[in-house]
Amino acid sequence: MENRSNTEIQKHIISQLNVHPSVDPDEEVGRRVKFLCEYMEKSGQRTLVLGISGGVDSTVAGRLAQLAVERTRDQGGDARFVAMRLPYGEQKDEADARRALDYIAPDETLTVGIKGASDAMLASLEESGLEFGDEEHRDFVLGNIKARQRMVAQYAVAGARGGLVIGTDQGAEAVMGFFTKFGDGACDLTPLDGLNKRQVREIGRAIEAPSELIEKQPTADLESLSPQKTDESVFGISYDEIDDFLEGREVGETAYRTIFEAYFKTEHKRTLPLVPQ
Repeated sequence: MENRSNTEIQKHIISQLNVHPSVDPDEEVGRRVKFLCEYMEKSGQRTLVLGISGGVDSTVAGRLAQLAVERTRDQGGDARFVAMRLPYGEQKDEADARRALDYIAPDETLTVGIKGASDAMLASLEESGLEFGDEEHRDFVLGNIKARQRMVAQYAVAGARGGLVIGTDQGAEAVMGFFTKFGDGACDLTPLDGLNKRQVREIGRAIEAPSELIEKQPTADLESLSPQKTDESVFGISYDEIDDFLEGREVGETAYRTIFEAYFKTEHKRTLPLVPQ
């Protein structure tokens, strides 16, 4: 795409991610709850499962899931939402996770610590002879192990309960490839798909999520050496710039370059495994 203008590449990316410049929050709540209800009925699964971190994405997705199972029950169906806490040791923002759970009011909450399994996996790898360039590289690999251990736990619950795992990926994270492949990127349903971060927050306000969670600085919180590192510090640009880009607005040259590089570099994360043709 080297011969295409910034605007042309931008339009291509927006189209691929199915993001719209604006949404009606109330309409989106209804549409996405209906999507969850219909897929449960179609698949024959009766449980929705989601890990709750205390950030805006899992708070909004969790509440949509609870609304969906309640609607299904109101219509005579059998459905249940299981929220999961999946801490690695002591989470720095545990109070936010508890606040999110109080707001979501899930049918059931399970807490499964992932520190033992994550550390054991890394130790086994190192005992086998795996080496890392430095402590930061080691910490990065451990972060991805954490994300994948969390998904192992969620799929174990889904398997035990006849359930579907919900993901929290949305347009702003998708364009940056900011998720762990086969970790938090692995799921059955993504009810926030096609929304940018700004729009997720709008939907959060529409369903009266706590304002401190809606406006909270997003963090993947996977690094042990730098806990609570913000997403924006990793990107080098702000979510506002990413959202402006996804809404088709003009952004600065640094933002264009950063987004384009991240999008094309992480294309493999947004596709099914490649096969020989």
